[in-house]
Parts: sequence; structure tokens; C-alpha cells
Amino acid sequence: MSTSTTHARGVLRRGAVALVAALALVTAACSSGVSPSSTAPASPARTLVIGATAEPTSLDPTADAAAAGSQALLYNVYETLVKVDAQGQLRPLLAQAWDVSSDGLTYTFQLNPLAKFSDGSQVTADAVARNIARIKQEPVAAKLKTAMAVVDSTKVIDTDTLSVTLSRPSVNWLYEMASTAGIVMNPAGFATATTATAGSGPLTVTGWTPGDSIVLSKSPGYWGTPVRFDEVTFRYFKDPNAMNASMLSDQLDIISNLQAPESLAQFSDPSRFSVVEGTTNGEVVMGINNGGAPTDPSVPAGTGNPALADVRVRKAITMAIDKQALVNTTWGGHGKVIGSMSVPTDPYFEDLSGLYPYNPTEAKRLLAESGHSRLTLRLKPAALPYATKAAQFIAAQLQDVGITVQVEELQFPARWRETVYDRADYDLTIVAHVEARDLNTFANPNYYWRYHNPDFDALVTKADAGTVSDYASGMKQAARLLADDAAAVWLYVLPNIVVTKPGITGVPRDAQSLSFDVTTIARA
Repeated sequence: MSTSTTHARGVLRRGAVALVAALALVTAACSSGVSPSSTAPASPARTLVIGATAEPTSLDPTADAAAAGSQALLYNVYETLVKVDAQGQLRPLLAQAWDVSSDGLTYTFQLNPLAKFSDGSQVTADAVARNIARIKQEPVAAKLKTAMAVVDSTKVIDTDTLSVTLSRPSVNWLYEMASTAGIVMNPAGFATATTATAGSGPLTVTGWTPGDSIVLSKSPGYWGTPVRFDEVTFRYFKDPNAMNASMLSDQLDIISNLQAPESLAQFSDPSRFSVVEGTTNGEVVMGINNGGAPTDPSVPAGTGNPALADVRVRKAITMAIDKQALVNTTWGGHGKVIGSMSVPTDPYFEDLSGLYPYNPTEAKRLLAESGHSRLTLRLKPAALPYATKAAQFIAAQLQDVGITVQVEELQFPARWRETVYDRADYDLTIVAHVEARDLNTFANPNYYWRYHNPDFDALVTKADAGTVSDYASGMKQAARLLADDAAAVWLYVLPNIVVTKPGITGVPRDAQSLSFDVTTIARA
């Protein structure tokens, strides 16, 4: 089997030609070099079985705030105009080239004329425009609407050319188009998207057993470079030890992200396993219900404890938690402690973990000063291994400074989404935010942490509307302001610990997107 790829090139600058990425991926035929014969034995199917934790509630990744759907389907089944590669850079996918006007408002995309949906119909500029309209107008996850809100209009120039005009310049918009908000679905499949898929990717969904697995099969008519497997199965495990046992008994080829790092020694035999360890975009956050009023009248006001509106209480909570001890105790020492909504792979990252260091004496003083020496808070973590382990550790540490914590684990994603994300019926919660560059969620007063700070909002808006350099420096200022205000308790960055069988290659060290992208993976 042989493949060839014409490499894409891209240059970014603000000017008459601000961003150009030339030459699309070109497919070369795959051949075994053996002529077909009616008597030749059939080749065994090439399969890949991946263990995962959080499972989708729908086959439409845009329907849910959780990232589980995108983990299995983004890039594998559904493609986007541009794609985030293993180094976090934007590369061509459905768009083989694009440019940006000198004022930063108009993006013109040249689609690859070879691109086709799984039913054989062409991916056209009109189809892309209809997907943008769907995200803006139809019932999809609210965070995706926020990402697409900056789009003012679209114009179909011809079959392969689309112009998108923004209401203001936005550095981050194109990056959002490489993720769930930018998924291009066959418009013929809009009505059935929750139960059937209609993408343009190298795989299609051929089986879905809720509570167990999703099966993806190789799309025979894929327009680009084909995947190296005939069938890929994502198997879901609520118990990380059960997933480990399945790997040890050769039922899995890959653990997509080890959820019991203390068990890593089980996979130390290099003749049986390979371990890839890096980082993710996932900030493990203990969210605080700040009690701000949402601006959208359809969004519930929330039922957080009023004491949390006092910055002294929020600082006290932060200083009562020994974050490094938490990582060591609950996550085997894997994961970098952080102090704001930013990770090391962000262009604006600054280490703010020492801003409010562990100091239970100072935490008690702040609580006394605020008049809340005795406080009872409801902690509602997502029922995922990292979150439930952290919740028990934190409850004990907050008890030491006079805060009684009532822990209620919520099944994820359904109950957590309904209780915390939709209704803000919580005081504290724990979940990993795995979307890239998600600092701007704190600029949305309707988001579940009900935070509203006009100074922070202004910094984020100004940074996004500037140059790439302005964006990095402005967002750094915003991250520091957010940390100063103790708007949440940022615990650590979720590490990317992937376990594979020997001979499996192409698994990136760092998880730079929401996708567990199997298009790069091969088996020797």
C-alpha cells in the first residue's frame, strides 16, 4: 500500500492577502500489487478498538455541550473547512485555500472540488453556508452559537467558493471553525443528525449501542487519503479499572486517555504496551456559581449560594486547596497545576498557579472577614473518575477551614448538563473543559458559572478584534484579571496519557483538538 500527499502551505498576515494555504491533500491509489482472483483468500479486516470514558448522547456533535461526540466523530466522520494538526496549527481540509481581507472582516474559502459527502454528493459552498446558518439559527449547543455569533453573512460565489463576512474582526473565529462549530454536515442529513450521520470524512457510523460502543467503518468512496483501518470501534467504560482490564486482556488496541494514572505500572511491559504521555487543552476546573444575572431571559438565574458573590470567599476556597497534593493523591502526580483558564499550549499562557497559594490560615481569615466562617456548599461534580476523586479530596480540605461540603455526583453528561450547565443549580462543580482557547467562556454571562465582569469582557473583545500578536497579549491580561477575581478554582491540566499495543503509531503526544483523530494512526 502506498500513499502520496502534496503538502499544504499557509501564510498568515493582515493585509491584502492575509492568509493563504495552497494545495489540497491529494489522494494516491492504494494497491497491494496483487491481481484480484476469485480463488484468492479474503484479506482479514483491519480493525482498531479504542477505549474511552465519556460517551455521546447523540450522533450529532453539535447537539450537546459535552465533547464526547466530537472525540469520536470530528475529523473521522465529520470534516471542517480547516483542521487543527498535532502541533496546534491550522491546516487545509475541506478548504484547500483561503484568504482574509485587509480589514479582517471577510474570509474567502476555496473548497476542494474533490470533496464529497458519504452519499456521493459534492461538498459545495452552498452546503457550507447552510451549516453556518444552522449553527446560528437552529437548536444546537449554546457555546457553538456563541462561537458563530460573530458571522454577519455568507455569500456563495460559485460551487467551490464561499465568502464569509464577520461583524467585527475575530482572531479566534477561524480556530473555532476547525472544531465542532465548523462541522460541515450534508444538509440532506440535518433532520436525522441525532441518530444517523452524513459527513464527508473517511469513516461512517455503521453501529451505535448507547452505553456500550460506536462503530465506524471505512467509507469506500472517500475523496481524500483513506484511513488505514476497515473498522474503528470506540468502546465506553464508566469504570477506569474495567477499561484497564480490557486492555490487559487484549480486548482493546488503545486506551484513549488513561483515567487511573496510579495504575500506569500495569502497562510497563514494552513488549505488550506503549505509553504516550503529553498534555491536553483540558482545564480541570472547580466551577463556582458566581451568582450573576444572565442577560438572556430564557436562561434560569441559577441557585448558587449568595456568599460566593464575595471575592474574599472565592479566594478563601482557592487557598484552602493544596492543588499539587490533589494531583499527587488523585491523579498519580500527572498533570500541571494552573491558576487560570489557560493551558501551556495556549498562545497566551502564563503560569498563575502561585497567585493564591495553599494557605489554610489565610483562607480562614478571609472567611472570617467576609462573615462566612461557617459555610455549607453543594459540590456537584460530573461522575467521571478525575472529578469524583477531586471532589472527595476537596471536601476534606474545605472542611478544615470551616466549609461543609455536600457532595452529589451527577451522571455525565445528561444529569450534569441538566442540573449544572442548563439550570446553574449548584454552588461548586468539577469538570474538565477540553475545548481549546476557552477563556472567553467567562465573557458569557449566560454560561453556567454566571460570571459577569465588564472589564474582563472588554479585554477579551479587544484582544479578539486585534492582530494575532494583540490577541496573545490581550488574552494574557484577561487570564490574569480572571485569576485575580478568583472566578473559579483552576486545579490542573488534564494530562494526555494514551496506552497502545506495540506497533501502533501516529498517536500524537498532545491532544490539540477535541478529536481522537484516527486518520493519523497506523498499525505495523
